[in-house]
Amino acid sequence: MKLSEIPVPDSPAAAGALEVSAVYCPPALHNHAVRSYLWAAAYAIENGIAFDAELLYVAAVLHDIGLVKEFDSHTVPFEAAGGHVAWVFAAGAGWPAARRERVAQVIERHMWDAVDLAEDPEGHLLELSTAMEISGRGVEWIPAGLRAEVLEAYPRLGLAAEFTASFEDQAARKPDGRCATFIRAGLATRLAANPLDS
Repeated sequence: MKLSEIPVPDSPAAAGALEVSAVYCPPALHNHAVRSYLWAAAYAIENGIAFDAELLYVAAVLHDIGLVKEFDSHTVPFEAAGGHVAWVFAAGAGWPAARRERVAQVIERHMWDAVDLAEDPEGHLLELSTAMEISGRGVEWIPAGLRAEVLEAYPRLGLAAEFTASFEDQAARKPDGRCATFIRAGLATRLAANPLDS
């Protein structure tokens, strides 16, 4: 599979979500968001998983928006904050209420340990691809050619150090959240050893 074979939705909502990510996220986090969609979509295509490309794309490019200072919350986990931002964005894009709820749900679920494919294909795919991106889990399925092409187009730019710092900050302020659980479980070590950085 080649990068050009991965469908990227050309809807106003998709373009708007990408712009929001590019404006508000640091370059390493923005590239991570785009790669999360590309790995998820490629995996779905390779494995015959039907998915809503626009929904997955918007969720993927906005899934870490709750980590940036403009949208960071001191009262709710970053994935919940990101879900709220995406809900508001989707309302502005004219999405019906049920679709707004879905994009928020997919974003919140990306921090789960697993998301059932039958129940939520987009949530499953985003959880899978973000795990590849951060802990390196499952990266072996990515064909070498596609991996090289995507990483050249959207380089990691020191994501490991930046992401670790963000999660450590979240963990310190929200010790009962998933970020704290991930930090205690050795996230920094897994990030530093991710094969995508080698």
